[in-house]
Amino acid sequence: MNKPVILIVEDDVPVRNLISTTLKTHDYKYLTAPSGTDAVMMASSHNPDVVFLDLGLPDMDGVEVIRQIRSWSNMPIIVISARSEDDDKITALDAGADDYLTKPFSVEELLARLRVTVRRLSMQNTDSNADSSTYTNGNLKIDYPAGCAFLNNKELKLTPIEFKLLCLLAKNTGKVLTHTYITQHIWGRSWDNDIASLRVFMVSLRKKLESDPHSPEFIQTHVGIGYRMIKVE
Repeated sequence: MNKPVILIVEDDVPVRNLISTTLKTHDYKYLTAPSGTDAVMMASSHNPDVVFLDLGLPDMDGVEVIRQIRSWSNMPIIVISARSEDDDKITALDAGADDYLTKPFSVEELLARLRVTVRRLSMQNTDSNADSSTYTNGNLKIDYPAGCAFLNNKELKLTPIEFKLLCLLAKNTGKVLTHTYITQHIWGRSWDNDIASLRVFMVSLRKKLESDPHSPEFIQTHVGIGYRMIKVE
């Protein structure tokens, strides 16, 4: 894909200038928004490819920005925040963020995270063009090109990460996928905090998918190893 357009949502002028200068130096196109209200408006009007989002905005919490964007778009959102507690990271990821970078950060890591996200976007576009089929397993149905999943003919309200996890497991039905394999395919890397995030997302996904999470019909946990999509007979 061509160089993506990045929306920088940051009220701290020096940090915003650092990010924009870094992107400009590496020939990325970018937009800037100093507040949550501006961010939501620009995300809807300009449809950027990726969002860099600070959580500590002057008019609303960044998590609310994530929720508002996620109500209509799956555009990748990379949080860049001084909040370093696990609870803050989990809250942002659970709201629909795709990645989380803690301040202070190096521009090298920022660019690396962006490259991973762009590669994933490119792969998704390729997969979408190549795979126009649907997946059916018992009462579960996934419409890959539409980006929707249904259980008992009712659409599941999944976050973008939850849908990616479900598709990855579905396309490997019957196979045990390790934590490392899954995080590499979802986030493009496998760090300790990615595996912790994976567990959070899997708990949330299974609550939406399983009538009894303690006796799963679809997703089986292999403790210490990973997860497997069960073929429903």
